[in-house]
Amino acid sequence: MRATIMYGPGDVRIENVPDAQIKEPTDAVIRIIRACICGSDLWPYRGYNEFDENGQPMGHEAIGVVEEIGSDVHHIKVGDVVAMPFAFSDGTCPHCQAGIHTSCLHGGFFGNPQVGGAQAEALRIPQADGTLVTLPGGNDDALIPALLTLTDVMATGHHAAVTAQVAAGKTVAVVGDGAVGLCGVIAAKRLGAEQIIIMGRHDDRIALAKDFGATDVVSERGEEAWEHVRKLTNGLGVHSVLECVGSDLSMQTALNIARPGGAIGRVGVPHDVNIPAAAPTFFRNLTISGGPAPVRAYIEDLIPDVLEGKIQPGRVFDQTVSLEDVPAGYKAMDERQSIKVMVTP
Repeated sequence: MRATIMYGPGDVRIENVPDAQIKEPTDAVIRIIRACICGSDLWPYRGYNEFDENGQPMGHEAIGVVEEIGSDVHHIKVGDVVAMPFAFSDGTCPHCQAGIHTSCLHGGFFGNPQVGGAQAEALRIPQADGTLVTLPGGNDDALIPALLTLTDVMATGHHAAVTAQVAAGKTVAVVGDGAVGLCGVIAAKRLGAEQIIIMGRHDDRIALAKDFGATDVVSERGEEAWEHVRKLTNGLGVHSVLECVGSDLSMQTALNIARPGGAIGRVGVPHDVNIPAAAPTFFRNLTISGGPAPVRAYIEDLIPDVLEGKIQPGRVFDQTVSLEDVPAGYKAMDERQSIKVMVTP
C-alpha cells in the first residue's frame, strides 16, 4: 500500500509500505477515505524533530471504512464508516474513565513507526473498540470535512475552550489563526462567550474567524498585542485564553493578556516554552491547563452539532490533494498558502 513517510526537514515522500494488518485481537484495519495534514506535522517538517533513518510515518487524523477486525473487537463491525481520533485508547482504564484518553494506560498516538500514519491508503487501529467512533449517516461527502475535524482540530479547539473555562458572558482571546485557533473560535462561540478576540494576521483566516464568531481582531505581536487586548477589555484582560500555537511568544502572550483569576487552555504542541512558576502565574491566580485533546471524550458530543449544521468546522479545509500530492500539501501549509489540507487517498 501507499503511505506518507517523512525522512527529514522538508523531505516528504509517498512510498510503498507493507499492507496494514491485524496484529492483536483488539485491532481493526480501516481503509482511509479522508485524511489531512495537521499544523503539528509542520514541526518535524521544519526541523524540530529527530528522524530515524527509516523515516517517520505521517498522519493522525482520518475517517475510514472498517475492512477487518480482530477476534476481540465487539463494538465495531466490518463496513462501518468511522472517525479515528489522533490517539488510540482502550476506553476502560482509569484515565479513560476520567476523560483523559490521551493518557490511556494501553494507548498511544498515531503517526510513528510503531503504529503507522493516517496519510496512507489504510491503517491498523489498536484498541479499536475504545478508539473508533461509528459515524451516523455513513459516507456523506457533504459532511465528511466537518466530521474529519472532530478527529483533531475541532476537538482540540474545544479542549482549549473547556480548559480555559469558557462560559456564557465571558471574554475570550484565541492566540493563533491556524485551524485549531479557528476551531477554538467556534468552540468559544458554542460555549456562549460574549467577546471573542482572534489574534492573527492573515486576512483569509481573519475573515473566517469573523464568520465563526470572532468579535475583535488583534494583529500585532508582543507587547503591542498585549496592550491592544487590554484596551479592548477596559484594561482588565480576558477571562479565558486559548493558546493554540505552542511557541514561547504565544505562551507569554497568553500570560500577559489573561486577567487575574483567568484561565489559559494550552493546546499548541509546546516548543521551547517557558512558564514562570511565580509571577505572573502565582500572584495573579492564573489557571493554566490543557494539553493533548482527549478527542474520544468529546467527539460524540460534537457530532450532533455538525450533523445539524450548528457548527461548520470543515470550512478550515481550503485545499484538497490526492495521496500522491501530499508533499505539495505540506509545502502549501508551510508557506501559509493553505490553512489546512485534506487528503483523498
